[in-house]
Amino acid sequence: MNAEKAVERAKTPEKPTVSPGRRKFLSGMAGAAGGGCLMAMGVGIYSRQASALPALALRPPGALPEAEFLAACTRCGLCIRDCPYDILKLAAPGDPVPTGTPYFTARTGPCEMCEDVPCIKNCPTGALDPKLLVDDADKASDAKPDINKARMGLAVLVDQENCVAFLGLRCEICYNACPLIGKAITLEKRHNPRSDRHAMLLPEVHSEYCTGCGLCEKSCILEETAIRVLPPTLAQGKGGEHYRKGWEEREKHGGSLIGDQLELPVRGLEHKRFGDTRVYEDTPTDTGPGIDPPPFDPSLLNGSDPEAKP
Repeated sequence: MNAEKAVERAKTPEKPTVSPGRRKFLSGMAGAAGGGCLMAMGVGIYSRQASALPALALRPPGALPEAEFLAACTRCGLCIRDCPYDILKLAAPGDPVPTGTPYFTARTGPCEMCEDVPCIKNCPTGALDPKLLVDDADKASDAKPDINKARMGLAVLVDQENCVAFLGLRCEICYNACPLIGKAITLEKRHNPRSDRHAMLLPEVHSEYCTGCGLCEKSCILEETAIRVLPPTLAQGKGGEHYRKGWEEREKHGGSLIGDQLELPVRGLEHKRFGDTRVYEDTPTDTGPGIDPPPFDPSLLNGSDPEAKP
């Protein structure tokens, strides 16, 4: 019996033995590889989520378009160091902004519009480009950057229902806080239907002048501001590149591109001069059965008004 067991034992190959140290090393390597994969996956997901700038986070003046800015910014923090008002922040892990990049929030800390624009002077990569603050005609020269040319964002009146001015009350806070008063924000006068006495002075933002500094949002007296500064890509639409505005093309070329147009009378308004669509009670405008329209006067095409008194 013992001899048979010995023979079977001799035929069965022995399993290779693994030392405890080698087993520990292999398990540690497997754990490290798994942890690295999970970390890489998390970083990839976070970077994709943070690639878009949040609605309330604004870049410093002179910043390149967001995709180019993220590629050029080295997260050195020099712009934050040079900001004299400590407005700029360095995004920390967990913030909705790509980690290490500079930004500011208009409601809590708007740009103070420094004339010498110190935050862009020492940017080593051009992520903050001073040439973006210079007119196109002056970019070839050594013209100094003009903070009024900055386009950090665009102010948008997001809530007319709660804006004090739209309620018919007198409020010019955002208008007076604007550094480009009378240009970036103007006041539009409208009749006040609530009181029927006083005019309503309504704020209106003009994108060609708004710098996106955020001083208007900071100054809004409401608990939740009715005017917000948003990144330009969120605040503005974009028309197709093939669109052309006829009035701009006409002014550019000194005349219509399609030549003179024949101004034909409008049926039922033949007795009016071209462009005059006013209707009076004593003037027949129906041309139904049994009613003949008044005879057409060719002089109406020349802009003469037969109703005008000599």
